[in-house]
Amino acid sequence: MKKGPGDTFQEETKYARGKLAGGPLIWSAKPKTYKIYPDAPRVKLDSPTRNGGLPLWDTIKHRQSIRSFKNKAVAKNSLAQLLWATQGITREQMGFEFRTSPSAGALYPIETYVVIHNVENIEQGIYHYAVADHQLEQLKKGDFRLEIAKAALDQDMAYSASAVFVWTAVFARSIWKYGQRAYRYIYLDAGHIAANFALAAVALGLGSCQIGALYDGESNALLEIDGEQESTLYMSVVGHPY
Repeated sequence: MKKGPGDTFQEETKYARGKLAGGPLIWSAKPKTYKIYPDAPRVKLDSPTRNGGLPLWDTIKHRQSIRSFKNKAVAKNSLAQLLWATQGITREQMGFEFRTSPSAGALYPIETYVVIHNVENIEQGIYHYAVADHQLEQLKKGDFRLEIAKAALDQDMAYSASAVFVWTAVFARSIWKYGQRAYRYIYLDAGHIAANFALAAVALGLGSCQIGALYDGESNALLEIDGEQESTLYMSVVGHPY
């Protein structure tokens, strides 16, 4: 079978004992950890619940992919809890702000956007999660159900869900330390986040489904990101299941 770009990437980013790439880190060149939209209107979110909830094993047992949703709004505090469960800050230690999902080198290359269709007390539109402040930044107002569904490989569940989470990567954050090997870690980071999302949805009585099949360019255009320095990797839908 003819080898393609994926085969080449896998081979050329392998680690071998005594042959690790890299050198001293140039701290002055380290990319910023947080992306913000300073001119965007902010939506304040409830502080996350950190105790109690559904037992872990019950949560894992009930996780499944849900693709059909009721026309029922998701509570604002549930959206806030989902955001915290995926990327929220849990503690500060040695100058680092650690989050709910693991990240290689604590570099956190993944950014969270939310296309909101039907969430209580938040108008429809496209938002960015400001992690450091646990707030949403409103990027666009309006109904983007059709556009996000098209970007999600024309899947109806992205139209009928109450919200669609879109995860992108700012590649330079990880490349700064790991070079080309960083791409492996970036995709792993996105997977960790989506796993937290799926379990948090169950704990909140909601349904979710993770979407890896998407039109990269269409999603990037909707978020107005360049697709090179930052690009879409992954999506998840959430809502009240039938």
